[in-house]
Amino acid sequence: MSAQPRTLREFEEAARARLDPVHYDYVAGGAGDEITARANEDAFARIGLLPRVLRGAGPPDPAITLLGRPAALPVLVAPTAFHRLADPEGERATARAAAAAGTVMIVSMASTVAVEEVAAAAPGARLWFQLYLQPDAAFTDRIVRRAEAAGCEALVVTADSPAHGTRERDLRNGFHDLPAHLCCENLRDPAEGGRVRPIVMSPELSWADLDRLRRATGLPVVLKGVTHPGDARLAVEHGVAAIMASNHGGRQLDTVPAAVELLPDVVAATGGAVPVLLDGGVRRGTDVLKALALGAAAVAVGRPVIWGLAAAGERGVSRVLALLRAEFEHALALCGCASPADLGPDLVRRPCR
Repeated sequence: MSAQPRTLREFEEAARARLDPVHYDYVAGGAGDEITARANEDAFARIGLLPRVLRGAGPPDPAITLLGRPAALPVLVAPTAFHRLADPEGERATARAAAAAGTVMIVSMASTVAVEEVAAAAPGARLWFQLYLQPDAAFTDRIVRRAEAAGCEALVVTADSPAHGTRERDLRNGFHDLPAHLCCENLRDPAEGGRVRPIVMSPELSWADLDRLRRATGLPVVLKGVTHPGDARLAVEHGVAAIMASNHGGRQLDTVPAAVELLPDVVAATGGAVPVLLDGGVRRGTDVLKALALGAAAVAVGRPVIWGLAAAGERGVSRVLALLRAEFEHALALCGCASPADLGPDLVRRPCR
């Protein structure tokens, strides 16, 4: 980078200049008219902050505890596919940056680096593993065993994908497959001689499949893709360790409301039984603060990580996470808060419905 980006939006512009336009569209695009993809970001601008004064809070500390373990900031790396489209080191570089920032990286099932290699590239990194439940339960179990052996601390089950989203940018660009030198390494099946299997989206999967997974692993299960309060209540009943309120970055079903608009109802439906994370649209430290004030335990960022990776590799991802940390700390101080634990709904003004 000739001039270092100072915001996440500037990182997107730097990434756009470096990425193949087809690959940029793959990352940036959403389903249908991309209404939901835009709404995820736009909704944060409609939420106002009501800072408190003269609180004597002292220097802010952004650290949190999540699933029983500390994290240096409430910003996780969301599961995103195909990091090697952005940088040759791919998910290895992302994991090193996340480890240096003291936060969790959620390794995508569609990673272009195998989970074992991601873990080896970043000793001490906190890794969770994102999983699409497969109709072939034995294949699912083999992937889970690999994630466990690699030291992943949790499984993040993406539940909002009974079918592939219709992403019209990809259709116009003819983007259907990775370049020949890349593949989804976690989908190599040792039971089939290392053949790379496809991810199968199935509308037949149900809560019974989630129950079966919980019986098959000792890892905590985080359910990602929850937007309906009824599903949040069911998730608690089925024993998940956490929920991620997410509309898949607007990449699945278009016209779903913004994730942050849905967050308070999802949080309320859990009755405080499990932490709720937010995924979708976070581009500023003030966005992090707003999400936590509305009940999120942490947020996850996806596209900004890819922008950082494309712009400057590992250093770019580190800078993206550092920017969010600095902006969040600044927002905490200006709201009179010493830590995320001080945040509550009294600090935000939501738009009228």
